[in-house]
Amino acid sequence: MKYLQNKVEDIQIAYIGGGSRGWAWGLMSDLASCSDISGRVLLYDIDLQAAKDNEQIGNKFNHADAARSCWEYRAVKTLPEALTGADFVVISILPGTFDEMESDVHTPEKYGIYQSVGDTSGPGGILRAMRALPMFEEIASKIRDFCPNAWVINYTNPMTLCVKALYHTFPAIKAFGCCHEVFGTQKFLAKMVEEMYGTGEIDRHEIKVNPVGVNHFTWLTTAVWQDKDLFWAYQIFCEKYRDGYRTGDKNIDSNWMNNSFSSTEKVKMELFRRFGYIAAAGDRHLAEFCEGKWYLENPERVKQMQFGLTSVAWRKKDLTERRERSRRLKSGEEPVKINGTGEEGVNQIRALLGLCELVTNVNLPNKGQIPNLPLGAVVETNAVFRAGSVSPVLAGPIPEKILPLISRVCAEQELVFKGIADRDPDVIFAAFSNDPLVTCSLRDARALFAEMCENTKEYLAMYDLSGWLSSES
Repeated sequence: MKYLQNKVEDIQIAYIGGGSRGWAWGLMSDLASCSDISGRVLLYDIDLQAAKDNEQIGNKFNHADAARSCWEYRAVKTLPEALTGADFVVISILPGTFDEMESDVHTPEKYGIYQSVGDTSGPGGILRAMRALPMFEEIASKIRDFCPNAWVINYTNPMTLCVKALYHTFPAIKAFGCCHEVFGTQKFLAKMVEEMYGTGEIDRHEIKVNPVGVNHFTWLTTAVWQDKDLFWAYQIFCEKYRDGYRTGDKNIDSNWMNNSFSSTEKVKMELFRRFGYIAAAGDRHLAEFCEGKWYLENPERVKQMQFGLTSVAWRKKDLTERRERSRRLKSGEEPVKINGTGEEGVNQIRALLGLCELVTNVNLPNKGQIPNLPLGAVVETNAVFRAGSVSPVLAGPIPEKILPLISRVCAEQELVFKGIADRDPDVIFAAFSNDPLVTCSLRDARALFAEMCENTKEYLAMYDLSGWLSSES
């Protein structure tokens, strides 16, 4: 890197999953919009052609309207080639394919278990972790060997367990996990402020919050706008919109059950009425951490709560459309456009380079920032980003009313991690069978775990599954 006055050049970013047809384009847009950083991005992906496509697309951003910096994008064939000399590493991968995810999400439905996302918790999240964590162990070992001083930004789910795998493999790694779910809750609170206080449009950054918990099951213990504590206003707001909050992009179309990422925030607001603290993730994620009969008992209950069961068939259709868009962007048929994503990744890079200071929520090992969760467990709180450092904010203990909910999730994640690290399917199943979504009998839970392992065994060769894949299991 080359430091100039108020500017840093020759930054090298390694993008693992650089063939991404979504996250990568957003990063390209955000990088191009910054005038004080520039450099190169090396794109590594097991699908080399997808990385090569993104090489062409990325370099087009240098000529886009409103581009304020120049970045060189180059696809590389190997992970070491991408990592050598990297200042920053971005990880955004799909562990397996959507065929494996189809099993993760939909096989449990045979046993009356429904999942709205299936990538973090529940049966689907656990099987995804079994595939993802060995990949992250390999990535961490390569970072240790080729760029040990690089900052590592992870976007891959299950976020908590992926970040823990990085630190377990390479304890000196400088890694953190990024998630935008808290941002969405800040936006929701900003809408509430606009309505309750009669203000004009306000930006989410004006809502100051203290998040605590684990990724996708994060809660706010404080929320302030200017000098106003927002909890009393939120209580009134939640009572007013017991039937759901619908406005603008929160409208739900007739096909929402299978394709919608939207909701009317009914889960979020009901959890506040029940526990008195603000659940700070989308309804689809929040529902999966709660007891199975609360919000995911069956599709009728999901419809009543007005969020979606995102089917993998929809994801596959969406991927086909994004591949077609990739073709159009590469050919120039569709011009690249710089549109801010609202993600914090690029600002985190800028802050670590000393170009600004930033406070935002991230996922890091617990060093006491949440004193009543286990040390070493990956938790989500605010952190301060400054030149060369990420310092978690002391968020304080999780309030007693929601501690049982979060501590159960944290304990399950710790057990899943141990089972995967030890390659012990019996330990993993102990966590699997105790998950709040696994409401079937123990016998059926064993059958379900065995079937899901069988369906995705191509990615599970590192485990001894002989006792699970046999007819006796």
